Amino acid sequence: MKLKIHDAKGKATEKSVNLSKDVFGIEPNNHAIYLDVKQHLANKRQGTHKAKERAEITGSTKKIKKQKGTGGARAGNIKSGTRVGGGRIFGPRPRNYHFKLNVKLKRLARKSAFSFQAKNKGIMVMNDLSSLSTKTKDFKALMSSLKMENDKVLFILSEKNENAYLGSRNLKKVKVVTTDSFNTYDLLNASKIIVSSESIKKIENLLN
Repeated sequence: MKLKIHDAKGKATEKSVNLSKDVFGIEPNNHAIYLDVKQHLANKRQGTHKAKERAEITGSTKKIKKQKGTGGARAGNIKSGTRVGGGRIFGPRPRNYHFKLNVKLKRLARKSAFSFQAKNKGIMVMNDLSSLSTKTKDFKALMSSLKMENDKVLFILSEKNENAYLGSRNLKKVKVVTTDSFNTYDLLNASKIIVSSESIKKIENLLN
């Protein structure tokens, strides 16, 4: 698959780049994508939720009324979970939501995400973006020239670029990552993926 390389103004140049079919042209594996996205969202959970159960509620342990003869249901103390102000029955406790996935499956999921975006013409290759300044207005001007002001855009750079990060961090729909930090969720959550020409080989080496 060949893609034209665009300049910083969004115009296609005479240069082009070949995308590997093993990374950008496979049949997407939906189950691998599901598992990788599920793991990503699960790992983001803090798991610090907690509700007080009856042993943790402050209150008297005295029996409210006698066991029999009142015509009503049996009642213990006021900390019972069936009474207002009582403890929570089987309430949430702190837990770790992390789970493990094999490296081969995660690579398959990322290949599937790239292939899905390539199939839907969601990938654009641009020249080196190292010339970007730290000003947000310059990054907004770039998005305007690309006609992507209202799109979710993911930039994948070959190496860490502090200017690109600082210039885009105030734009809600723009995210800048490097070739060693992208994930399946970000790839599919973006309506357009902009890849620098230098990062193509790094991505292919990483996933192969």
